[in-house]
Amino acid sequence: MKKLIKLSISTYLILITVSSFAQENNALELWYNEPASNWMTEALPIGNGYVGAMFFGGIHEEHIQFSEGMLWSGGPDSNPDYNIGIRKNAHSFLPEVRKLLKQGKSDEADRITKSEFTGIINTGKQYNADFGDYGAQQTMGDIYVKVGQSGEVSNYKRSLDISKALGEVEYNIGNKNYRRTYFGNYPSKVMVYRFESSVKTDYEIRFKSPHTKIIQNFNDGVYAFEGKVADNGMPFETKIALKLSDGKITYKDGVIYIKDAKDVVLLNTSSTAYTLTYPTYKGNDYKADNEKVLQELASKSFDDLKREHVQDYSNLFNRVSLNLGQSTQVAVPTNERLQAYFNGSEDAGLESLYFQYARYLMISASRPSSMSMHLQGKWNNSTNPPWAADYHSNINLEMIYWPAELTNLSECHVPFLDYIESLVEPGKLTAKEFFNTRGWMTNTMTNAYGYTSPGWGIPWGFFPGGAAWFSQHLWDHYDFTQDEEFLRKQAYPVMKEAAWFWIDYLTKDENGKLVSMPSYSPEHGGISKGASMDHQIAWDILNNCIKAAEVLEIDDAFTTKAIQTRDAILPPQIGSWGQLQEWAEDVDDPNNKHRHISHLFALHPGNQISTTHTPKLAEAARITLNARGDSGTGWSRAWKLNFWARLNDGNRAHKMLKNLLKPVSSTNVEMSTSGGTYANLLCAHPPFQLDGNMGGAAGMVEMLLQSQSGIIELLPALPDAWQNGEVKGLKARGGFEVDILWKDGRVTKATIKGKPNQSSKLKVNNKTIAFQLNADGVYGFSDRN
Repeated sequence: MKKLIKLSISTYLILITVSSFAQENNALELWYNEPASNWMTEALPIGNGYVGAMFFGGIHEEHIQFSEGMLWSGGPDSNPDYNIGIRKNAHSFLPEVRKLLKQGKSDEADRITKSEFTGIINTGKQYNADFGDYGAQQTMGDIYVKVGQSGEVSNYKRSLDISKALGEVEYNIGNKNYRRTYFGNYPSKVMVYRFESSVKTDYEIRFKSPHTKIIQNFNDGVYAFEGKVADNGMPFETKIALKLSDGKITYKDGVIYIKDAKDVVLLNTSSTAYTLTYPTYKGNDYKADNEKVLQELASKSFDDLKREHVQDYSNLFNRVSLNLGQSTQVAVPTNERLQAYFNGSEDAGLESLYFQYARYLMISASRPSSMSMHLQGKWNNSTNPPWAADYHSNINLEMIYWPAELTNLSECHVPFLDYIESLVEPGKLTAKEFFNTRGWMTNTMTNAYGYTSPGWGIPWGFFPGGAAWFSQHLWDHYDFTQDEEFLRKQAYPVMKEAAWFWIDYLTKDENGKLVSMPSYSPEHGGISKGASMDHQIAWDILNNCIKAAEVLEIDDAFTTKAIQTRDAILPPQIGSWGQLQEWAEDVDDPNNKHRHISHLFALHPGNQISTTHTPKLAEAARITLNARGDSGTGWSRAWKLNFWARLNDGNRAHKMLKNLLKPVSSTNVEMSTSGGTYANLLCAHPPFQLDGNMGGAAGMVEMLLQSQSGIIELLPALPDAWQNGEVKGLKARGGFEVDILWKDGRVTKATIKGKPNQSSKLKVNNKTIAFQLNADGVYGFSDRN
């Protein structure tokens, strides 16, 4: 029996017949039986690394919104006085603040800090976004395609096949068939949208942008829109080249009219004048960029572009496969499937889909030569998005890139690593003016224009640990790839400068230990004589520099100073109720449920705390996690998932995964209990942020494979729900690639690949064994019990 759903769209009464799509659906597909009505919660994301687009699947009018990652408001061209937020000679107040803190006069110290240690922004109606000359990432615009058709619609399906990165819309009207195919092609730097029909069909295509129009025209089958961002004048251009198998094209007043066509292909390319170069951040020849793209597209058919795209995408995506058990739910629309899962239906296939969806999003949004992903990846439909759709350094951006190395997508890490390097020069100015230190720093919010100063509010804006935490990603890229040239030329110089900041900023407390003073635990609590996260991050950057120097065979004055400083930092402290202290002061409230649990950084993503080497500290971390609870924003739930995995508690980690997959429909900002997942599987902060998706995938890896201790651990936090499964292609530190097959909770077979004759240790089935790869770079483990 077919199920009929009545849906009112425009002036039509449409009957959508949901037939059995079981034979058409696959395990790596999101699909829905109606168009999206909301950008944030329902539209589906596609991208080519440079551009992120969302398609709605409207029947009589398709809506495709897109954003190019380098289109930003604010910056030096929006205000001649823009100076990356620096407050000149702020460091002159530092001795007084420290003196007051040592005297126990916290309120006075806090008052001075709020007055003198906040970054400067200039706001007003002349700016595009709320944060003024700080700026915000910008949508480029929207493509609307009206389809000349009418009648009752049946067999509607809107889908996203993440195994090939192809979006599709298909439906029937009577005996007429309509089909659309959407994808982002990275090698050709183009977004591709195809509209097919079994009968000749009319279309109207228009582009709408919120930005100032400079030129709009249509010549030789190519629509061009050149615009600029109002507050900074940043120019950009988007072009749409049309390829038709038949039909006739006319153009009038910004609208492209197509008559009697069965096959219409839109090739959309976009570029801006932005360059990632301090201090001007401009100079790219965006018109030449687009012209080159279109010239190369002239000889490529739709099939050529699709083949090129699928091959390029598959080379990355197919490196990792995950099977946690067969799912019988693939024939259920994804929104209904998500709800059923949260209501208690077992669906390991949905968990695997969620994991691979994060990898899909990373491949789609972060490729070499593109801009680093921001809070929303590359998907932003606003000129004034939440939190500027910027780069938050106190957890969010790091979390977004956690899966890069773990899930065998090192190339996708590159845009973030390049962005980190771009912050060094402005970060040095910030460190000098605010704290009179060597090295570089950045604080909570960073943008496309080198803003490295503290934020303009306390406590959230004061976070000197950003540069060091960012630098952890540079070390990780080496640790997972063993690319010594990268370590020598790019990573170590940046890491070293981040370490110098902490060598100079840390100061002795009354017991002679080095502490971060003043400091604030991220977005939580008041001023402190030492926020624990600062100490853990400082320890981490110094420790990583020391390890890097060993690899590079460097033994100099810096290395000696790094060792001395690391070993003098106040270590993690256990407080009065057994908790891991959030501050040097033992003032934690056991009833506080704040979303940030930043003082567990040493557990994850750091490795200063472990169940093996520091069991008492690990137990204190467990007590802290239990006190904070299992709720919070989307990213908070994801981080807790990683924490529990590092504590080897698979069932609690799996519970956090289920909490992360809680269905959310509200788009309101809520930062305590409303985190979860939207119908399109994007993470609900809420509103939408990409960090929860990525942190969730990283946490799933931590449940199956860990290597931070120097030992490759298989299934260190396997939950009861995953008693049987298989994963292939995960990466471990040391440059290893790992495949694992397990049954009844026990590894039955594992394969480790790497450099020929490379050796390490393996913890498997509660035993630790030494192993060496053979001459082909392979080691195989089989359970003989």
